[in-house]
Amino acid sequence: MLELTSFATVNLPIARKTTMSASFRPFTFDNTYARELPEFCVRWQAETASAPKPLRLNRELVRELGGDPQQLESTDGIAMLAGNLVPAGAEPVAQAYSGHQFGGFSPRLGDGRALLLGEVIDRQGRRRDIAFKGSGRTPFSRNGDGKCALGPALREFLVGEAMHALGIPTTRALAVVATGDMVRRDRALPGAVLTRIAASHLRVGTFEYVAVHHGPAAVHKLADYAIARHDPQLAGREDRYLAQLDAVAGRQAELVARWLGVGFIHGVMNTDNMSISGETIDYGPCAFLESYHPRTVFSSIDSQGRYAYGRQASIAQWNLARLAETLLPLIDTDMDRAIAAATAVIEAFPERHAACWLTVMRAKLGIDDSGDAETDRTLADDFLTLLQRGRHDFTNSFRALYDFADGRPQALARVFAGDPDAAAWQQRWQARQPQRDAALLATMKRANPWLIARNHQVENALEAAVDRNDLAPFDALLAALRAPFDERDADRHYTEPAAPEITASYQTFCGT
Repeated sequence: MLELTSFATVNLPIARKTTMSASFRPFTFDNTYARELPEFCVRWQAETASAPKPLRLNRELVRELGGDPQQLESTDGIAMLAGNLVPAGAEPVAQAYSGHQFGGFSPRLGDGRALLLGEVIDRQGRRRDIAFKGSGRTPFSRNGDGKCALGPALREFLVGEAMHALGIPTTRALAVVATGDMVRRDRALPGAVLTRIAASHLRVGTFEYVAVHHGPAAVHKLADYAIARHDPQLAGREDRYLAQLDAVAGRQAELVARWLGVGFIHGVMNTDNMSISGETIDYGPCAFLESYHPRTVFSSIDSQGRYAYGRQASIAQWNLARLAETLLPLIDTDMDRAIAAATAVIEAFPERHAACWLTVMRAKLGIDDSGDAETDRTLADDFLTLLQRGRHDFTNSFRALYDFADGRPQALARVFAGDPDAAAWQQRWQARQPQRDAALLATMKRANPWLIARNHQVENALEAAVDRNDLAPFDALLAALRAPFDERDADRHYTEPAAPEITASYQTFCGT
């Protein structure tokens, strides 16, 4: 088995090398992963873009990270964001990880088209990764070119910002820079480098890689690093590794419940796409529900529906079981006790997720937590049944419910016109919460966005950018998605679902 440390001498054929800068310092880097876990990554540099052109910069996020947007809009800043210049303090590495992909184990994946540029402490004292996607081949690229086409880079920018505005934990795009080089997919497409910000890029697949290739002592080192970074309150506890598994499970239970609350379908919930920080990561074949159905799938590579909308919680549990397997030697020296303790955490996940889902659904229905949980869960399930039977739009129907609660009954009447079952359900719903104060209405509004990143509108914006070099539709959609809860006449067309025949044939792709 080829050990990762042997990659230090690997030289892939890269025509143009990046340059180092001792003077350009847009951020103060503190690179703990490269410093403390060098055996789980490879020091590497991006390929040089031939003609970098800045397309979009997330100025708010630059400031959040403690940087100055003007610096990143300078010649050196553009060079950095294209991968052409390594700023002072950065230590670019390609991280190693494995992954269960559609249930099958791939022992060696890693950053095949990505680089972790470094880590910074933001203005709130949080450690954040700054990483590239599409920066060229690495030792993990296998047969790939390591590049990213413009469309997927812009998609990640757009959907990541939409999720952030919806209040869902997510990685975010800092910038998209066109490289001036073409990449070959089904056709020649303009290339781009996306700069992504994350709480970390530690994945379930990271733990799998270290367990398979380096063994329990190395997992111990990785787990301690992850605890220090994401769960420092656990440091020093005798049961810290079991508690770490429990903390990751809690974050995933809440994250998936919040996905379900906005109709989000990740599309490729492989273990290498599950971040232990609890952030949504990797916006490849993702999509949003329109007509509600729990078996909805849009990903072109998910032919069996493994990652369908309604299966995401069970897949999260499955992935957590894979994480638990790597931690067993740390949880207890007696393997039977370790398995029993870890199994208890994994088996508790469905109930834990169900509690998070109920919290989300109570907010969406505008009801408080004073009622019986099973009764409220039935009320939510019955509303979803109405949506599924009538093929109603998920987002618009819940928003109509909010409108009704806020004194505007017309939209809900249009959704369920002439449906006696809906009328009966509505009576139960109103009886459950006869009075809603301003605080409860505000919570209900924040749980029911007026608009989401609808699939056909995302595609229209990307098509204009890629095929016509026109970013105006992208900018208009992005601006709307950054304010998803408030109604604006100018943005009303973004609330319109696609025609049923378009949704029926719509597919998303991983973008690699």
